[in-house]
Amino acid sequence: MRERTLGFITGGLGLVAGLAWNDAIKALIEHLFPLGKESVPAKFIYAVLVSVIVVILSVYLVRLLRRGDETQK
Repeated sequence: MRERTLGFITGGLGLVAGLAWNDAIKALIEHLFPLGKESVPAKFIYAVLVSVIVVILSVYLVRLLRRGDETQK
């Protein structure tokens, strides 16, 4: 039960951090590419940037977990 609760708390904190990064990345894109935050190109730039970051982080985490599994065997 404690592990599950800790997982929920960690997930909630991760969501808060993700929302903060969401705002920060949007502000950066608006600063670098002053297209207007409601324009279609600005939204696509944001979506591509976030997708690339998520893929890189996912690959890194999978490799990290595989290394951890190999050292436990």
